[in-house]
Amino acid sequence: MTDAPPPFALLPGAADSPVILHVPHASREIPAAVRAGIVLGDEELARELDHITDAHTDRIAETAAGLAGVMPWRFVNRLSRLVVDPERFPDEREEMLAVGMGAVYTRTTHGEALRPAGADTGPLVEHCFLPYARAMTRAVADRLAATGRAVIIDVHSYPSRRLPYELHGEGPRPPVCLGTDPFHTPAALLDAARRAFGETELDTPFSGTYVPLEFYGIRPEVSALMVEIRRDTYMSEPGGPAGPGLERLAGALARLTDAVSVGTATG
Repeated sequence: MTDAPPPFALLPGAADSPVILHVPHASREIPAAVRAGIVLGDEELARELDHITDAHTDRIAETAAGLAGVMPWRFVNRLSRLVVDPERFPDEREEMLAVGMGAVYTRTTHGEALRPAGADTGPLVEHCFLPYARAMTRAVADRLAATGRAVIIDVHSYPSRRLPYELHGEGPRPPVCLGTDPFHTPAALLDAARRAFGETELDTPFSGTYVPLEFYGIRPEVSALMVEIRRDTYMSEPGGPAGPGLERLAGALARLTDAVSVGTATG
């Protein structure tokens, strides 16, 4: 892991902003030491990255931060989710393990082997997953200390057509899916997101949102919402360039950020 770049970056926003735009899946970067443990050939890996990467979501968050009246903070994963997925848990017991997509993926979006059977994933958890989780926890704690609250807005994207790994992909695939948590997603935050993005659905085809475990189900001052943007609304699928929809969506995210920052979208 010595050749790996910093696995994440906390990009400062305004001192009085409670908002953290969390961008966990935008990167295609896989360090050489990790690439050696992946069984796919180069062309196969490139195709898998096209499917699994939330392409350009870092640009959407960056543009939104620049447009916002109160600049949000950004926490950006610099490594591909094929290294580790920071939104899983190391001891994942949920159904994503059934498709080989726990904290360290063992299978691809199409169910093929990604890593050898029995591969030791402990070093990836130790060197990538756990430092990321600790840093995100500190970032949330800092917003709480500075503003009395923290609002995590998860910035994701998803394909217009269901991929085989999706266990609940038979439902609607709206332009924007809003993933919620019954404890951490207040109605005012949802209302602000609906106003900002327009056509949305709740928790379809993906549900839930990310909150560090230290705060999960304990601190109501930590609000959270997952924003899943359907990829054909802003880019060529799979893995192609961004189009004009990126600016429009960044503007919507900036409006949501500003509604949160002035205190009208939490509580």
